[in-house]
Amino acid sequence: MNFALIGAAGYIAPRHMQAIKDTGHDLVAAYDLNDSVGIIDSISTDCSFFTQFEYFLEHAWRLKRQGDRAVDYWVVCSPNHFHSAHITAGLHLGCDVICEKPLVSTPAQLDELRCVEEETGRRVYSIMQLRHHPAIHELRDKVIAEQRDGQYEVELTYITARGPWYLASWKGDPRKSFGVMAEIGIHFFDMLHVIFGELKRMVLHYHDEHKAAGYLEYEKAKVRWFLSIDAEDLPERVRGQHSTYRSISCDGEEFEFSSGFTDLHTVSYREILSGRGFGIETVRHCLETVYQLGQATPEAPREGEAHPQLSRIVPARAAGATAQG
Repeated sequence: MNFALIGAAGYIAPRHMQAIKDTGHDLVAAYDLNDSVGIIDSISTDCSFFTQFEYFLEHAWRLKRQGDRAVDYWVVCSPNHFHSAHITAGLHLGCDVICEKPLVSTPAQLDELRCVEEETGRRVYSIMQLRHHPAIHELRDKVIAEQRDGQYEVELTYITARGPWYLASWKGDPRKSFGVMAEIGIHFFDMLHVIFGELKRMVLHYHDEHKAAGYLEYEKAKVRWFLSIDAEDLPERVRGQHSTYRSISCDGEEFEFSSGFTDLHTVSYREILSGRGFGIETVRHCLETVYQLGQATPEAPREGEAHPQLSRIVPARAAGATAQG
């Protein structure tokens, strides 16, 4: 099968390219505004490349008339605010679409994509690679096996240090990235839903351009969560050695999953190509969670609902205040 990729110069694109190669398929066309895409040669030396979207799209339409060169899968790795337009272009081209998270920014845009799917007869699949992580499978299996009547006490911490470039790029503009909760948190809200069931209540405690914290209550868990791109939030034991820390503790038992992400895009591709990909309705719940948190006004936490990191962020003021006051 043939793949075309949008966003070839981005951070995540090489994982998609490798997944295409690992699953035995061909990258036939790629597009990015930037031309620092030498990585393509390690995947294919027969991949057409464009720095203007119009020429890329025109080329894809020409390939459609060439039978064995027609694009089967349209891969979207562009900045988040372009996802809806780029997904729609791929669907109308007659391709199934594989898109990085988050698919779009609002439930209304998700509904629009559903309409385009119905009009074109093609499908959209979201990369939610955390669902394939062994540590998450372990925790999910634990919850299923125990069949507990009450709720688990859970703490979720995800810190991935980013330098000054981050806020200077599109990722630092909430109109384009949809904010830190969408950019780095959506996988984890998806994971919590998969493991602990229906979301019953949500509260936002803190939110600025670097970090966010809050409380989520699921059918089977009470979750205190914290997300950050600030290196100062990394635990002392990993600071200076690792730039990322991912942890979820369940009733005091820690499931640390900072490693094990390398091949998960390839696993995701194999699942999609086998007909087991995560479509629009599968990921609706986590997008709605992020959207609602993004609309929420931070509140001071109730007793027992604050993540431990929250007291470090706002020691001298009410926890419900934002960095801007």
